[in-house]
Amino acid sequence: MPANGQARACSMPLFGIAGWSNAGKTTLIEKLTQHFAERGLRVATIKHTHHKFDIDAPGSDTARHRAAGAAETAIVSGSRVAVIEEIESAGEPALETVAARLNPADIILVEGYKAAAIPKIEVRRSAVAAEKLLAASDPLVLAIAADYEVEAHGKQVFRLDDIAGIASMIEETCGPFKRLRQRA
Repeated sequence: MPANGQARACSMPLFGIAGWSNAGKTTLIEKLTQHFAERGLRVATIKHTHHKFDIDAPGSDTARHRAAGAAETAIVSGSRVAVIEEIESAGEPALETVAARLNPADIILVEGYKAAAIPKIEVRRSAVAAEKLLAASDPLVLAIAADYEVEAHGKQVFRLDDIAGIASMIEETCGPFKRLRQRA
């Protein structure tokens, strides 16, 4: 929550889940997504990785389209759509650019993007306790979720398993949510 104790709306409903590798970011996003979805909210997620990745299997039709030179490939079924865009010469797009391509959502949970200018919670597990505390230098880290006692640096601290508390803080920061209808 902001220092003045007042909830504030996010200009885009982006909320970051930041931390070091193996801190538990994916698990926290998974639990928050389920929590918000069960409340009837439309949730979207964005995952940042530093690694090159492939979402289609080598030899698949879409992989063959890309290998032939397609700059963008879409695969569509009755239950899912994926768009694969080659961007190597353009470089990594800004978080806001990626978010703008998504369908409207009540909340967009963002994994990674430690330096993004969005409100976020830092995830800490004792297994990676030796890593630098992001909350010490990033004013946009509004809280810390940890499975051990951490120095708070004036931030609210949640138990890593306090999903309802963390979700409430996110809604106070980015809400109130409009409760867009879930897609069937």
